[in-house]
Amino acid sequence: MNVRAIIPGEKIEAIPDLAAKKAIHATPYVCRDPATLPLRQFVYGRVLIRKFVSIVIGHTGLGKSTLSVAESLSQVSAKALLGIQVPSPLRVWLWNLEDPQEETERKIEAARIHYRLSAEDIGDRLFVDSGRDQPLVIAEMTRNGAQIVRPVVDSLVAEIRARKIDIIKIDPFVSSHTVPENDNGAMDMIVKEWGRVADRGNCAVELSHHPRKSNGTEVTAEDGRGASSTVSGTRVKRPLNLMTEAEGKQAGVQNHRQYFRVLPDTSLAPPSDKSDWFKIVSVDLGNGPLGAPGDSVGVVTKWEWPDPLAGMTANDFDKVAASIRAGKWRESPQASKWVGKAVAEALDLNADDKFDKARILGMLKVWLAAGSLVAVEDFDDSRRPRKFIEVREGD
Repeated sequence: MNVRAIIPGEKIEAIPDLAAKKAIHATPYVCRDPATLPLRQFVYGRVLIRKFVSIVIGHTGLGKSTLSVAESLSQVSAKALLGIQVPSPLRVWLWNLEDPQEETERKIEAARIHYRLSAEDIGDRLFVDSGRDQPLVIAEMTRNGAQIVRPVVDSLVAEIRARKIDIIKIDPFVSSHTVPENDNGAMDMIVKEWGRVADRGNCAVELSHHPRKSNGTEVTAEDGRGASSTVSGTRVKRPLNLMTEAEGKQAGVQNHRQYFRVLPDTSLAPPSDKSDWFKIVSVDLGNGPLGAPGDSVGVVTKWEWPDPLAGMTANDFDKVAASIRAGKWRESPQASKWVGKAVAEALDLNADDKFDKARILGMLKVWLAAGSLVAVEDFDDSRRPRKFIEVREGD
């Protein structure tokens, strides 16, 4: 603290009371009719909200950018490409801070081919930029620590307002600042600044973020890389996870690496207990020389987990029940007398076929959960205790 000596007879001017200038006031709450409160402005399903920040968390190469492109096209065209319908076309600003512009264009054009979207479907509502041509850094380190680059933020908000942007997507979040990711206070400041961008621009902000190294374990909403405040400062979190090999076998798919799931986690609504599943399909852009194959680009499509009972009737279950009652069937799929073989025989399926077996396993799981079938302890032919499956008879 600097101290200055007072000269005798010197007139001393009053020092402004800085604390008084920055006084904090508590605002009394006035009760109001809840029916007059404005609805939250969800602009895309329950994952993007006007004036709030959402975050997508997933490993590199899993499908974050590809999903973002497909969702952007759905939003600007007002077509339910991935199962979510928006009431009217939205204006979207897609800003990839890593890839060159043409790479994002490849993804957009591949998705347009797959979904048969015309230029008129997109109109003038999609804006696309690359960080290689136009960087976006809203915070940087200075001698005084992390600071918001106010001119950049003000210019960004002005453009959002001028273009009437409904959704801005930043991919990846880490490239929108030059601050150490593990600095909790700095990350909190930056995420809050993105919240102010959303508020001032009256738009939804979506940040794409990388998770910590998961070593093959499931990525959750809390697994964002760096400081915890990066994720905790957002309102909707969407972790992405690749379909596991075991899930692939259960679903009966050929290549489980083509599939991933998203389970939204929001602090504004009860958590969902159902994952949204997606499949990446390959689209040829047709840009090869002299008719040769061109670039093959992935496009995200909606995929539903197969319903093992699809097309089944009560009569079909009666056939299964009769087949099970006719023998003594083991629970284990490794057993020679596995109950799945009785199901296969009744429904004309092949228990040795990968896809049929996956469906049979799904059927058994549903019927056991519903109580139509029950697992019981009994002895096999060698007098060893085993689990068997029986039809639950009426009480």
